[in-house]
Amino acid sequence: MNIPNILTLLRILMVPVIVILLIQESFLKALIVFMAAGLTDILDGFLARVLHQQTVLGSYLDPIADKALLVSSFVTLSVLHVIPGWLAVLVISRDLFILLGISVLSIMSISVEIRPAFVSKVTTALQLITVLLSLSALCLPGGIREIWLLPLYWVTAFFTIVSGLNYMARGMKIINNDAKK
Repeated sequence: MNIPNILTLLRILMVPVIVILLIQESFLKALIVFMAAGLTDILDGFLARVLHQQTVLGSYLDPIADKALLVSSFVTLSVLHVIPGWLAVLVISRDLFILLGISVLSIMSISVEIRPAFVSKVTTALQLITVLLSLSALCLPGGIREIWLLPLYWVTAFFTIVSGLNYMARGMKIINNDAKK
């Protein structure tokens, strides 16, 4: 087990802590732990590249950690009426469609290396920023957040949809190319 993988596991362990803090309405503490989780995400990728410690385990754990962090945050913040429910549904649906697509490819015995497209990286960044700013807004005096968060919600939704469609198109292309063989 190398340092990048340990950082990724640490991020996974932070997920229930964030959810518990949100449920307890300890928003500042949840924000701090969420920011720490975000830092481990940046740091584990950086260290894996710089130290040449990229592993197969890390290639699986990192997206799992990201999905766990984002899905848990979106669901909890939606239940608490901080983030709109429709946005949480979009974020979760995209991830479920991606998992379904991977499952279909696996059932069809089509091996594929999953690499996120640029639009997917932008989507993940926007989703992280959405959670970060929504949590930050809870720590600020009321009334301000609706004005500047609503456009962010719509931009995040747009990129989430575009990213999901991109994955669907890529999956269909892979299936069609395999059928031609």
